[in-house]
Amino acid sequence: MNDRMLVHKVYHRLSLLCLTPHTLPFKPVQFPSALSPAHVRARPLNGTVRSLRTTAVMATSRLRNLVPVNAVASEDGSGGASNGSVSSTAATTALEDEEDSTLGVRYRLPPQEIKDIVDAPPLPALSFSPHRDKILFLKRRSLPPLAELAKPEEKLAGVRIDGKCNTRTRMSFYTGIGIHQLLPDGTLGPEIEVHGFPDGAKINFVTWSPDGRHLAFTIRFDEEESTSSKLKVWVAQVETGIARPLFKSDEIFLNAVFDNFVWVNDSSLLVCTIPLSRGDPPKKPWVPFGPKIQSNEQKSIIQVRTFQDLLKDEYDEDLFDYYATTQLVLASLDGTVKEIGPPAVYTSMDPSPDHKYLLISSIHRPYSFIVPCGRFPKKVDLWTADGKLIRELCDLPLAEDIPIAINSVRRGMRSINWRADKPSTLYWVETQDEGDAKVDVSPRDIIYTQPAEPLEGEGPMILHKLDLRYGGISWSDDSLALVYESWYKTRRTRTWVISPGSNDVSPRILFDRSSEDVYSDPGSPMLRRTPAGTYVLAKVKKENEEGTYLLLNGNGATPEGNIPFLDLFDINTGNKERIWKSDKEKYYETVVALMSDEKEGDLPIDHLKILTSKESKTENTQYYILSWPEKKAFQITNFPHPYPQLASLQKEMVKYQRKDGVQLTATLYLPPGYDSSRDGPLPCLVWSYPGEFKSKEAAGQVRGSPNEFAGIGPTSALLWLARRFAILSGPTIPIIGEGDDEANDRYVEQLVASAEAAVEEVVRRGVAHPDKIAVGGHSYGAFMTANLLAHAPHLFSCGIARSGAYNRTLTPFGFQNEDRTLWEATSTYVKMSPFMSADKIKKPILLIHGEEDSNPGTLTMQSDRFFNALKGHGALCRLVILPYESHGYASRESIMHVLWETDRWLQKYCVSHTSTVNVDPDASKDNSGTVSKDSESKAIAASGGSGSEVSNTEHEGFDSLPRINC
Repeated sequence: MNDRMLVHKVYHRLSLLCLTPHTLPFKPVQFPSALSPAHVRARPLNGTVRSLRTTAVMATSRLRNLVPVNAVASEDGSGGASNGSVSSTAATTALEDEEDSTLGVRYRLPPQEIKDIVDAPPLPALSFSPHRDKILFLKRRSLPPLAELAKPEEKLAGVRIDGKCNTRTRMSFYTGIGIHQLLPDGTLGPEIEVHGFPDGAKINFVTWSPDGRHLAFTIRFDEEESTSSKLKVWVAQVETGIARPLFKSDEIFLNAVFDNFVWVNDSSLLVCTIPLSRGDPPKKPWVPFGPKIQSNEQKSIIQVRTFQDLLKDEYDEDLFDYYATTQLVLASLDGTVKEIGPPAVYTSMDPSPDHKYLLISSIHRPYSFIVPCGRFPKKVDLWTADGKLIRELCDLPLAEDIPIAINSVRRGMRSINWRADKPSTLYWVETQDEGDAKVDVSPRDIIYTQPAEPLEGEGPMILHKLDLRYGGISWSDDSLALVYESWYKTRRTRTWVISPGSNDVSPRILFDRSSEDVYSDPGSPMLRRTPAGTYVLAKVKKENEEGTYLLLNGNGATPEGNIPFLDLFDINTGNKERIWKSDKEKYYETVVALMSDEKEGDLPIDHLKILTSKESKTENTQYYILSWPEKKAFQITNFPHPYPQLASLQKEMVKYQRKDGVQLTATLYLPPGYDSSRDGPLPCLVWSYPGEFKSKEAAGQVRGSPNEFAGIGPTSALLWLARRFAILSGPTIPIIGEGDDEANDRYVEQLVASAEAAVEEVVRRGVAHPDKIAVGGHSYGAFMTANLLAHAPHLFSCGIARSGAYNRTLTPFGFQNEDRTLWEATSTYVKMSPFMSADKIKKPILLIHGEEDSNPGTLTMQSDRFFNALKGHGALCRLVILPYESHGYASRESIMHVLWETDRWLQKYCVSHTSTVNVDPDASKDNSGTVSKDSESKAIAASGGSGSEVSNTEHEGFDSLPRINC
């Protein structure tokens, strides 16, 4: 095909975009700009076509922004047979496949067996009433259409704002609310559906009134009129389900950019509203008033990570103020409405337990162009419940200079809260090390407490001093509170017992352990709800016995897997009595919440009632009420299996060893009906995410349970069980730095060793074909994937890397849990960067990235530049950029296309893999990231910007599982 013919074909296809009828199972919509499918780039076959096609792709991308189009998904683009068998016959001709690989012209659908699982209706979320006598079933919808993500959004100060709704963008929502009475025998009464609002309403922010008699929530609609798309607050009677607007006026709308509303008592709410006097948004000037200037003539040391969506100029500052400014309104259920306080950028509002005071936080100018709004100047005020200012607690300056070292914090008062056990007493923390974790000082943090309205001359009282970093308080009363502190570098965590009302009682350490040592974890104390709506330590009493007992709810990590437990713990003697534990043979059970917590005082052990969950490898999660003293369990849910086609999947927790002696674990999944002796080895997908540890012993501990139900999210690797793959999920890849050693200094070596051990194990078991093992991961897992293909190409046939960062010199002020700068650890940054080893990657790699990735460190540019580096060295690679998607993918079109791309890649380069690259395994093992000084200097010169994943662990998003709010 000559160049002229190619250009003609490009524009011909552009003219035919999306004329195919829409095949998705929701109402067709006319999309705005740029809604043609993922931009796809692949290494072309010759230089002439490459340059022309690059131009064509750019033209396509730009034309998308001019012509509204409909997204099209093709059922025939499944990439394989619908029954899960592997077909050797390509669905399209080589020419069509080549064009598909260079021009994104439509969204595709994965094979039917994968599509059916992803499209399964989601189960509802649950919410229990304050008195634990009613349950809400909050109904949810399936994946949203891309049109929702394509709506205009303002990226301001680290926040993405939907200007039409005046809330954060990409909000999920509920489609309905069902209320069930929890009957004495543990069964549910008939459903009362909340009604009274128009059909098609999107429901958010569902909350119970303190007395449990009312619900408050918001509704909005997807309509073009600006008023109907804004959020309105509604209230409903729980007994009848009848709902009505909270405000009589149709002109009062919620401003949910930061906070939304809060019940201040049984019949009143404090609501963040859009000021009635607000006009149109500010208009961006056609001509700037001057250049954009940043200056550091004071020679301040300011190191920040690569935060995204920051303010850029004065116009952005004005626009941020426009959308974020709130008028607080006190609204009663009887219709009374009162504005309180002046309009401001309020970020939180917290009523005191006795409902007499309000703790109000706000941010104000001067703003910053290098840090997000969480570091803007912050003011915390104390108001009366009707909005009168009592006093200013603090006005913290702009915090651009918080050090990057882990455990560094903002200077001044922080974590300002109400004591949960007092009517109106404040407490807060102040750092003594200027917020810098590298400063060695004792104490490091001091906790203060003070009444809301102290007597004249009465200053704050020191409650406790800490040598590690403050981590929170669990309150009980004046005789008991638990204070938590920890330090990341040493993984040390301590729990203190203090007596807040007794200065003559010395604090004592209750637990002092390593946070990595899961086997020694004693569990967390359970909390009970007070009549004021706060949560305090649940103290339990035994009949005819003295002593102070707490309930410790633990994961119960053991070498055989987690066996959750509930202990009765004597806080004075340290003695424990195990009053409940999970069945370990078949089921995995957990304690979800305390259900007998509505009364004051100590709880008699014979009146104990808890909510538990129960699941197995093949049975999905159900919920039970367990009551003492008989310990009878009543099942309260009966959710259907979310993917019955995989109900008989096989799951096993496997253990194996790394060559340096570190014990490793993984979860091995096999397809339903698979028999290794009969069926032989399968193609295998290894999906993982590395973690840092301080000791080999902790790294080798088993986490998780072999009996947990396999939650399959819309982008989960487990979907390929339906395609007859073996899945090695979450093989532990510990990067260990013992003592003063830094873990990342031996990152590549330990990464490769862990991967080798995992591959050897699945091959030894006979379940994986040694030539058909793929590796994949998301975020830091994508970074892992690229490194493995560079430094261990003998292990894997191909890789899938989603939303990763590949050049660490572009995150020079730290990444993940690395808090040294590029200039402090140059060699480590360079050796860890797969970008610097792009010339070594010879195995096929699929790169996928959201075009609007907001995660610090994983800028979309990372995948773009990595792809260009790979292409420049002749690597077999493919880059898919998903329009409008962020770090995790949300829309149905994008998710389905990601699954199609992944399945295509696996079928082509894993299932049908025949080795075309001669790799010397021994040479690859020795090639553990050695980089010349020349490369290092080039890497530093190429560095631009800063930032990182900031410990952004991937969550698959188990949307098929119910979420619980207790």
